[in-house]
Amino acid sequence: MPIELKMPALSPTMEEGTLAKWLVKEGDTVKSGDLLAEIETDKATMEFEAVDEGRIAQILIAEGTDNVKVGTVIAVIAGDDEDAGSAKKAAAPATEPKAEAPAAAPVPAPTPTAAAPTPARAAPAASGDRIKASPLAKRLAAERGIDLSTLTGTGPGGRIVKDDLDGASAGAATAPAATPPSAPTAAATAPAAAPAASGAIPDFGIPHEDEKLSGMRKTIARRLTESMQQSPHIYLTVDIRLDALLKLRGELNASLEGRGVKLSVNDMLIKALAVALERVPACNVSFGGDVIRKYSRADISVAVSIPGGLITPIITDAGGKSMSKISAEMAELAGRAKEGKLKPEEYQGGTASISNMGMMGIKQFTAVINPPQAMILAIGAGEKRPYIVDDALAIATVMSATGSFDHRAIDGADGALMMKTFKELVENPLGLVA
Repeated sequence: MPIELKMPALSPTMEEGTLAKWLVKEGDTVKSGDLLAEIETDKATMEFEAVDEGRIAQILIAEGTDNVKVGTVIAVIAGDDEDAGSAKKAAAPATEPKAEAPAAAPVPAPTPTAAAPTPARAAPAASGDRIKASPLAKRLAAERGIDLSTLTGTGPGGRIVKDDLDGASAGAATAPAATPPSAPTAAATAPAAAPAASGAIPDFGIPHEDEKLSGMRKTIARRLTESMQQSPHIYLTVDIRLDALLKLRGELNASLEGRGVKLSVNDMLIKALAVALERVPACNVSFGGDVIRKYSRADISVAVSIPGGLITPIITDAGGKSMSKISAEMAELAGRAKEGKLKPEEYQGGTASISNMGMMGIKQFTAVINPPQAMILAIGAGEKRPYIVDDALAIATVMSATGSFDHRAIDGADGALMMKTFKELVENPLGLVA
């Protein structure tokens, strides 16, 4: 009996993904543990392994297809004692309707990408023929005004894929618009409603190029919007002298020379935040509707800029680790983050976050809380400023740090105490190595 390969859930929160690349082709023999495909989630590209043995009878979802829902059948495997051709035929009735369903189902209408397939169905409806095309091809055809019935599919089973659209002629794109008189009227009214429904940007005649949102950027937009709408933020800022911390950093790096570790200011601030949260546990929490979750360990999510967005690898139990250990872990995690190779458990979770923009010269900023966490610390640049030292005006290296707190879970007084504790730890950094 044919074995259906379904889109896997590669993390607890994954609902859909992009089938970035097939590592096998139809007719290939696979066994348990073989790599079948690369799946792109909102944060990383991960490899999908085979569990069963057999031959790839049919590939149903072309590589490059995005927004593939978890559980969607993406390929069919024929068993060792089964003919691949018969397995392909046996699987066809069950899989083809599934591929067609997204174009007809009205459920995903709230998202801009889900609304696009509606125009693409106009040609098949008129001719009475069903057109086999990947979801990506249908969406792109609708956006470009290409009549799918004029194309010949080169995908599995004659399925129209993205590459078929890239070679479509201008005539194929414009012919459908010139057919029935009623079609232009319907098409003309659709864009008018689009901006209100989908947030589309009006065309003001300014030269531009539209770049499709990546899965990561969609997730960032959704999560930060939810955070600002649902979490009442309170912001608390302190100015902190860095001279003692910088002096200690130099001494520690001198002692670590030759061991392949070089402490950064950020490594030391990660440690300071973790210790501050342990000393003020009222801030090491999450808000859960009718409960407040109190954490007994400080796991710090560290904002790292990567191509196309932002990711937050986690230093677990940062308060219980030496700064040299934090430095080594941070370098390794940041490197894999930029390659898109972090595991879900390495960037999902954390009890609080830190975001440092000081290296870009930003003096002060406020950061958006990363739910379900209840606080994030924004670090500005250390700079020479006039400062009162021992009741006298002096020049000191000072940075501004701003904490954003979810006021549903953290009272202002507790947030202020946490910021005060953080300031004291940075200005008297020997407490970080004790």
